[in-house]
Formats: sequence, structure tokens, C-alpha cells
Amino acid sequence: MQISAVAVAGVAALAIILIAIGIAASGSGSEIGARLERYTSGRKEPDKPATTGQGPISDLIAQSTALASLNKVVEQRDFGANLAREIARADLKLKVSEYLLIWAGSIVGMPVVFFIFSFALPALGNPIVLLVGALIGFMLPRFWLNHRKNSRLNAFNKQLPDTITLIANALRAGSSFLQAIELVVRESRPPISTEFSRVIREVNLGLPFDQALENMVRRVRSDDLELMATAISIQHQVGGNLAEILDSIAFTIRERVRIKGEIRTLTAQQRLSGYVVGFLPIALASFLFVAAPGFMDPMFANPPSILGLPAGVIILFFGGFMMFIGFMAIRRIVDIEV
Repeated sequence: MQISAVAVAGVAALAIILIAIGIAASGSGSEIGARLERYTSGRKEPDKPATTGQGPISDLIAQSTALASLNKVVEQRDFGANLAREIARADLKLKVSEYLLIWAGSIVGMPVVFFIFSFALPALGNPIVLLVGALIGFMLPRFWLNHRKNSRLNAFNKQLPDTITLIANALRAGSSFLQAIELVVRESRPPISTEFSRVIREVNLGLPFDQALENMVRRVRSDDLELMATAISIQHQVGGNLAEILDSIAFTIRERVRIKGEIRTLTAQQRLSGYVVGFLPIALASFLFVAAPGFMDPMFANPPSILGLPAGVIILFFGGFMMFIGFMAIRRIVDIEV
């Protein structure tokens, strides 16, 4: 039963990958957008070495013609375009097709890992546990992507007030706005320097400055950066002292960051309570399932049954739903907008 479940999951995943590669083989696309993206991001187009069958796995994946075709087809879809934007915000050097292959490998790999460890812990070979492993494998790449994106956004927001002050001081010293941005690129650290260098490259390619700034706002998705970009666009249209405007924006951002830190400190206990409410019962049930596999067997016995299902299954679903409601309610209470 265990071997058949793993075999069915593996065959299904392999079929999905083969179908995607077959669709990619019939697609076509232009490399102009990719070359412009490499230029604006500061990456050089690598030379295409001869395929020798040796080298790291990443190099073999990068040389795959089928993977390149799949990437072209996927990026032309709305799903692929949105996923490519998310990968860019997380600053991951991955193509959409490579991320999707990692995602598929995680979905298939987690049940396989559970099945291997089931020889030491027999409870891990249960079909329900293998299904949970597939669910975990489905969520892990997305969690990793969101974590990278949020970490980069937080680092960007922390550096932004000092960057705005640096731009204002450069403007007071007589520099133009593009010269001030070049100073930011030289004096700042990533991700600030990376994003502003892309603005300079896009302007050098002939893109209007307002459009280049708007592209950076769309990539980063920072409310503070959007405030700065809006103020700069308005100043370019109606005039005014841009240095004073930027000083006011930097002060506003610093106060917002300070207030957010105070709120996060005051609500730390409530957020921890939400995590305990949501995950402690799941951890306890998992521990019992591994330590004493037969402890919860009576819950899954057919009699008594409700709506044709064992009563224990109904109780578990109801308890999980109520834990989810409690967790979301606590998160909503402590989520205070500033």
C-alpha cells in the first residue's frame, strides 16, 4: 500500500512535468526582453559553453533546451509573468521554469523522504502522512519565496530614510537628481544600490525618468518608496524645493518605522498567543501520531459515524477550522495599520 501510494504520486508528478515540457516544445518567443532585463539588472550574458556532460547540476539545468523553451512559454502567461515578478522582488537568480521544477521536486520529494524515514518510524509510511508531506512540499517553496521577498523589503525600508537624506544633501550641494542617485549607488548597500542602479540603466536606455522610477516602485512594492516617487513626480511637474520635500518624507518614514516598532513590541505577546493557538494542537497531534501510532485509532473507527464519516474525522475537521478562525482573528486584532 505504501509503495503503491508513492509510485502513483511519482508517476503523476512525472506526467505533469512531461506535459509541461511537451507544451514548451511547441512554443516560441523572443530573447530581446531577456537581454534588456540582463542589462538593466547589471548581469552579463554568459557565454554558451559546449555541453560536455560534466559540471554542476545547475549548469546542466541552465544548458537545457527544453527548460529554456518551457521558460519562454510560461513567462508569456499571466501566471508566469506574476511569478517572475515575485522572483525578481525576492532577488532570486532563478528563471520561472527553474522555480517551477524546484516546486514540483519539493512536492514529490517530501513524501519520498517521509517514506524513507518510515523504515525507522513506521507511522511516517501512512498514506495520510504522505499526503501531508506532499502538502508541506507544496507550501515550502512559496514560503521560502515570500520570506526572501519580505526580508528584502524590510532591508530596503530600513535603508530608505538614510538614502532619502543622502539624496537631499546631494541636491543641496548642487548635484542633479541623476547625480544624486549615482551617489546613492556608490555609497549604499544592496538592495538600495541594486534598485537605484537599475533606474540609472533604464534611463540610459532612453526610458523617461518618471517611468524608470515607476518601474522601481512596481518591483519593490514599498509604500514608503511610493510616497517618495509620488513627491518627486509632483515636484517635477509643479516645481519646488525638492531637498526640503525629501527631508520631510525622510522624517515621516522614520516616525512611521518608530511607531511600527513600538506597536510590534506591545503586541508581541498577542502574536505569540496566536501561534500557540494555531500550531500547538497540530504539534501535539503529530507527536502522538509518531510516538504512539495506535493512540488515535479509535477516532477513525467507522462506528459511530456522522454523514458517513467516522466521528473522529468530523471532530478533527471542526477543531482545525476553529483553530484557523482563532488564529486569523488574533492576527486581525494585532495587525494595526500605521
